[in-house]
Amino acid sequence: MQGAKPNGEPLDQSKPDGPAAWQAACITLALLSISFGSSLLIIVGLKPIAEALSAERAVVALAGSLVWVGTGAGGILMGWLADRIGVRATVALGVSMVAGGLAVSSLGSVSALYIGHGLMVGLLGNGALYPPLLVYVSRWFDRRRGTAIALISSGQYVAGVIWPTIFERGMAAAGWQAVMLWYAVALAVLVLPVSLLLKPAPIAADLKGKLPGAPQGKCVAGLHPNVVQALLCVAGFCCCIPMAIPSAHLVAFCTDVGISPTRSATMLSVMLAAAFLARQAWGALADRIGGLGTVLAGSSCQALAIAAFLLTREEVGLFAISAAFGFAFAGIIPAYAVTIRDLFPSSEASWRIPLTLFTAMTGMAVGSWFGGALYDKYGYYDYAFGSAVLFNIANLGIIGVLFFRVTGTPRSNAATASP
Repeated sequence: MQGAKPNGEPLDQSKPDGPAAWQAACITLALLSISFGSSLLIIVGLKPIAEALSAERAVVALAGSLVWVGTGAGGILMGWLADRIGVRATVALGVSMVAGGLAVSSLGSVSALYIGHGLMVGLLGNGALYPPLLVYVSRWFDRRRGTAIALISSGQYVAGVIWPTIFERGMAAAGWQAVMLWYAVALAVLVLPVSLLLKPAPIAADLKGKLPGAPQGKCVAGLHPNVVQALLCVAGFCCCIPMAIPSAHLVAFCTDVGISPTRSATMLSVMLAAAFLARQAWGALADRIGGLGTVLAGSSCQALAIAAFLLTREEVGLFAISAAFGFAFAGIIPAYAVTIRDLFPSSEASWRIPLTLFTAMTGMAVGSWFGGALYDKYGYYDYAFGSAVLFNIANLGIIGVLFFRVTGTPRSNAATASP
C-alpha cells in the first residue's frame, strides 16, 4: 500500500531514493548473488579442470580471464542495448547466455571452455547483467547512490559465500562437468523469473556541485572529460590486476601449501564474506567523501593486504589475511561507478560506467592469467604477489593525482562553459 505525505498527498515511490528504488536494488542483489556464481566455477575447479584436460593452470585460468574481458566488453554493448529495449529483456538475454555457456563449457575440451566462458558466460552473459544493472540502480538513487551501488555489487560476495563450498563438494562427488550443468539449470530456473520483477528506472538528477570538479562545464578538474575518463580506465586496470591474483588463485595457492581443498574453498568464502560486510561500509563512505576518495582509501588497504600474502604460509594467518584482503578491495569497483556519476552527467552513465568496468575487468582477466603464468614459470606464487603490489602502487599514483586535482579545483573555476 502506498504511503502518504503529512499533507495527505500520496508518496511517489518511483522517485529516486524512494521505496521503489530500494526494491529495485534488492531485486538486483538477488539476481547477481546467483549469476555471479558462474565466474567462481573456474576458481574452485582450477586444479581438477587442469588435471582433467591435461593442461597447465594458466590455460584454465585464461578461461576465467575471458569471462572478465567478455563481461567488460559486453557491458559497453549491453548498456547501449538496455537503454533501447529495457533492462528486463537485457537481463533475460544474459541469464540465458550464461546458462548456455556453462553447458558448452561442460563438454570437456579447452576450446569448449574458452567459447563457453569467453563468448557466452562473459560477453553475451554477464556482460548483459552486471554493467547494465549497475547503471540501472545508479539511476534510482541520488543521496544514497554509493550505498545502493555497494549493496548490489555485493552480489559477487554473497555468491562467494554461498557457492564455493557447494561447488567443491559437488565436484568431489560428481565432477566439474556435472556441477556446471546443474548450475546452468539453476540459473534458468531461479534467475529468469526474478528478472521479470525489474521496473523501468527514473533518470536520477545529476549531483552538480557535489564535488568541485563535477560536471558544471566542459572541464572536469581542469582537464578534458575524456582525459579524466582515460585516467580512470588506466587506474582501474592497474588496481584490478592485484585484485585478481589472490582472488583467482587463493584456492590453488592454499592447497599448494598443504591446506585441504575444503578448507581452501572455505577460505575463499571467508574472503568474500569479509568483502560483503565491508562493502556496505565502503558504500556509506562514498556517500560522505565521494567516489575518488573511496578508491584511494580502498586501494591503499589492498596494497597492504596483498603484501601480507608474502609473509605467511600458516593456515590461521592466511585466513586472517584473506579476510583483510576482502575488506580492502570490497569498495573499489563500486567507488569507480560512484566517481563516474559524481563527475559526469547521468545521460553519459550508460557508456562511461561500462567502459570503466571493461578496463577494470580486463585488469582482472590479465591478473588471473598472469598469476597462473608466473606460477607455471616459477612453481610458486611469490612473484605473482610481488608483481601485484607493484601494479597497486601504479594505481595509487594515478588516483592520487586525480583526487588532489578534483578536490583542489575551486568551484568557481570548475566550469569553462555552460552545458
